[in-house]
Amino acid sequence: MFDYSARPDLLNGRVILVTGAGRGIGAAAAKTYAAHGATVLLLGKTEANLIQVYDEIEAAGHPQPAVIPFNLETALPHQYDELAAMIESEFGHLDGLLHNASIIGPRTPIEQLSGENFMRVMQVNVNAMFMLTSTLLPLLKLSQDASVVFTSSSVGRKGRAYWGAYGVSKFATEGLMQTLADEVDTVAPVRSNSINPGATRTSMRAQAYPGENPLNNPTPEEIMPVYLYLMGPDSTGINGQAFNAQ
Repeated sequence: MFDYSARPDLLNGRVILVTGAGRGIGAAAAKTYAAHGATVLLLGKTEANLIQVYDEIEAAGHPQPAVIPFNLETALPHQYDELAAMIESEFGHLDGLLHNASIIGPRTPIEQLSGENFMRVMQVNVNAMFMLTSTLLPLLKLSQDASVVFTSSSVGRKGRAYWGAYGVSKFATEGLMQTLADEVDTVAPVRSNSINPGATRTSMRAQAYPGENPLNNPTPEEIMPVYLYLMGPDSTGINGQAFNAQ
């Protein structure tokens, strides 16, 4: 496991947007960031899940989060602009962006992968991630110390059979992370890095490996050290790097 111990007030005063915040790693990250002082913007498509995370953060006495129902698969360009305008008017700037939301799509040989399925995975995992990044970058540049964290995968660093659309989307994720990192390096107070969570006890993992015993994998809460490290001031100056949570 990534070796890092965060002080309790690590993220005090920071405004951090988490995509796919309703469950799994996204929900764990949102609650962990809030527990370390951040105001967390919970973005996801299922409002009921977001409200549950919101309620848990509130009940724990952490800074009041915000619920942002947003469907990355169907969102149009003007909706991203409206999202950025809302964040600017409500919060003034953005200190962190965790790209966590993604879909796995069918695990099948490329020959049998339909164009429709391929494009759906790319829409959520790549196109929406690009739209959020480019639209929110001006708000991140208003921060004194902003961090963009991309969620990668081992199959986005070395191609593997049957991971087609998902694997390709994660190679694209690494490419976007590196491109952004090179663009902001020394010119803006923004850093860009990626995390490969590894095998984690989530519903997506269970979907990909139905025969696996989930209890052999760590919970999302157990892999949070690297998520805290990259979102807080201790990683200032770390840019363009690919991290493993485990």
